[in-house]
Amino acid sequence: MDVPLGHRTHRSGSLWTRGPAAVLAGAVPALAFPAPSWWWLAYVALVPWLLLVRSARTARRAALYGWWGGAGFMVAVHHWLLPSLHVFIVVLALLLGALWAPWGVLVRALLGGRPGPGRAAAALVLVPSGWLMVELVRSWQYLGGPWGLLGASQWQVPPALRLASLGGVWLVSLLIVAVNTALAGLLAVPTARRPAVAGLLVCALAGTAVWLWAPLPRPAGTVRIAVVQPGPTGTPTQRLARSAALTAALAGRGVRLVVWGESSLYQGPADHPALAARLAALSRRTGADLLVNADAPGSDGAGIAKSAVLIGPDGPTGDRYAKMRLVPFGEYIPARSVLGWATKVGKAAASDRRRGTHQVVMAVPTAAGLRIGPLVCFETAFPDMSRHLAADGAQVLVAQSSTATFQDSWAPAQHASLGALRAAETWRPMVHATLTGVSAAYGPRGEPLGTRLSTDRSAAAVYDLPLASGTSPYTRWGDWSVYGAIAALLAYGLTEAGRSCGRRRADRSRGAEEDTGQEAGAGRR
Repeated sequence: MDVPLGHRTHRSGSLWTRGPAAVLAGAVPALAFPAPSWWWLAYVALVPWLLLVRSARTARRAALYGWWGGAGFMVAVHHWLLPSLHVFIVVLALLLGALWAPWGVLVRALLGGRPGPGRAAAALVLVPSGWLMVELVRSWQYLGGPWGLLGASQWQVPPALRLASLGGVWLVSLLIVAVNTALAGLLAVPTARRPAVAGLLVCALAGTAVWLWAPLPRPAGTVRIAVVQPGPTGTPTQRLARSAALTAALAGRGVRLVVWGESSLYQGPADHPALAARLAALSRRTGADLLVNADAPGSDGAGIAKSAVLIGPDGPTGDRYAKMRLVPFGEYIPARSVLGWATKVGKAAASDRRRGTHQVVMAVPTAAGLRIGPLVCFETAFPDMSRHLAADGAQVLVAQSSTATFQDSWAPAQHASLGALRAAETWRPMVHATLTGVSAAYGPRGEPLGTRLSTDRSAAAVYDLPLASGTSPYTRWGDWSVYGAIAALLAYGLTEAGRSCGRRRADRSRGAEEDTGQEAGAGRR
């Protein structure tokens, strides 16, 4: 049957106006992250997107609004990559934004139309669970990693950090999306208002209960650690000279470990005796071990790796950690034979870095055997890496990073904020050392410590880190909130499948009864 012209125009216009609206709605949550850091916005930022998706005429439209909103979010939260990737960032955003298409269908199925109280209550669990599945899939390192997880926007909110100690950043994301879902139901679905109010009360009571009764780390002394941030000093030789001067100035201050940023060296100390001797002299002068980072080929010549190397008074101690999770397009190109053209449109990696094979916990001799867990660059975005280091006995998490390429963007502040989440999740203090800022330190509850070195500083900062004993619930139990979300979605899928089968059987039964009735009528005639 032909559709009237006016009706076709209305439908087309709706798509062309609501599509861009979905992109903008998806971009709004990015404002909750640094640099704006409007953390409170996260609890309402998804509401326009949810309302748009739930009102979609068809499941296909809901999928499109989910996809385009996801693309908008990915561009907004990674917009600082634009100078490096140019148009390729749009391609990546469209690919990753497709992960939100099933979430859009789920939102419409649960909140669309006039859902009953039961379906509205189920939405408070299933919509956040669906969102968490998107975060989980895109957290795979080969898809770019977990940058911009919604829960990470709460890095400066103590109750949220306490929640992270129970279930990681995932649990914080679940709570945020649950609040947004309840608000969307309260605003647009009259039949969902009672479950929505109940859901908001449950979220508030749960947050309060966690704040009042969740376990806390036990104090276990302090350790003095320094961060050296040379700043944008030019050539690698000039950077080394500035780092050495800042380190030497720490002599006599009781520092036990000095941390340099990512790629602070372009030679491996173990393979260059003169460099090793220079660093060992700095260690003796300051009375501290040095944790440097060499962006250099290994002694076997197998390729360039980014490695955290511990230097003591006698030179390299032998403790070394090679970065395991590399930045796609920044440090390697996935399927280079297919996507290698990215090097022609942006600053993608000209060659692939070599991956490390396992995590390492290092003992610092000058700090009475203090055990540190090194992470390099965006490995701080992965909750599992810091959790495994804490479970393996690390007393302090140490991140070495460089965001010099994105110096005047939101990236340095976003990166530094991740340390608060990782510290709170594991009950282990964390030091975030960079070449050009932002460098920072956090206590075992995720609380900021001491001086924060901004991107306009060339300085060394000393921190008295409070150590903690005990094992956080998240370190002990892992990603239980993720498994709970998966179980909820599976239960929903099985329930819907059962109902669909029941409807098909009922339809077949009615069809059979009608056929029997027709045959009986024919017989009487």
